[in-house]
Parts: sequence; structure tokens; C-alpha cells
Amino acid sequence: MSRLRVGVLVSGRGSNLQALIGAMKDPLYPARVVLVCANRECAALELAKKAGISRATFRLADYPDRKGRDLAMVRSLRLHGVELVVCAGYDAILERVFTREFAGRIINIHPSLLPQFAGTMDAVAMALEARVTETGCTVHVVTKDVDAGPILAQRRVEVRPDDTVETLRERIQAEEHTLLPVVVRRLAGQALPITG
Repeated sequence: MSRLRVGVLVSGRGSNLQALIGAMKDPLYPARVVLVCANRECAALELAKKAGISRATFRLADYPDRKGRDLAMVRSLRLHGVELVVCAGYDAILERVFTREFAGRIINIHPSLLPQFAGTMDAVAMALEARVTETGCTVHVVTKDVDAGPILAQRRVEVRPDDTVETLRERIQAEEHTLLPVVVRRLAGQALPITG
């Protein structure tokens, strides 16, 4: 079976990366992570190392600008034959040079029901401040416009009266960890790039 070659962009703990690594243990899962790229040293790189996955760090300080950094990432992903890029807790906005190169082949998981609380890393706190009764997570296609690409899937999470940012984030992440592998599985069974 030919498996979809996935590159994962990370910046933090890597819990969504771990969910994909867990899914890949099933020999029938139709995708595999072949490269993990980070924009800083982070725990997610250690997860990749333990799983025997190639990894690379692209610190902005090592490049003349963001475009140079993203071009270097593009080259590395191409060298590894990556067909789908997954942003999993990646906290930098991708430059046009990157989104153009992988147009229709980049997805992101965002901790809100987009279009609510788009364009921020503080979506969970914003949901609490806005006193919404539900929030959740969204997997969407990454385009040149931040958090505005076509929505592929969403999961809803109730906001409880006693929720803190931590408790709400924990429940949202639990949904992310089941949703992301499902979406990647689905994409592995269809033609890329994703349209519309």
C-alpha cells in the first residue's frame, strides 16, 4: 500500500503530532509522517526522534528573513517527498512562497469553530472572554489568508460555566487529537491538491 507522505510543522509540545504518530501504528493507516519541521527547539522534536521520524529546525535567526526560512523549509519538505503539510501547533504565519508551493496541500488545526476567533494563538482565552456557550476545533486548508481557507471538518466543545483556559483547552485538544488523524486519513484517499 502506498501511503501519503506527510510533513508536520510544529512549535510546541507536539500533542497533535503524537496523535498522528499513534494513528500511523495501524499498518492500514494510509499516511505516514516523513518529516517534522520546527521553528524552534521544542518537545515535539523529541517525539519525532523517538518515533524515528526525520526532523529539522528552522530558526528565524538563521535566515535573512521569513521568506528565506520558509524557502528552506519548502526545499526540505520537497527532498522528503512530502505530499501533504500539516500545521500542528505551528505558531508562525507561512509566507506566500510556502503557501504557493504547497497550494491545496497544507492543512491546519485551529482551536475554535472558525471563522470565530481566527488569526490568533489565544482563541481559547478569547472564547471564554466572549462568554460563548460552545467552541471547538477546526481543520482547514491553509491559504495566503490566515485561518480563512476552506473548512474540512469541525468538532464542537461545550464551554462550561467553571471552565478556565486550561480546562477548556484540554477538552478542545482531546477533540483535535481524534479529528486530525481522521481528516488526514480522508485526504489520503482523495486526489490532491484540495480544491474549494
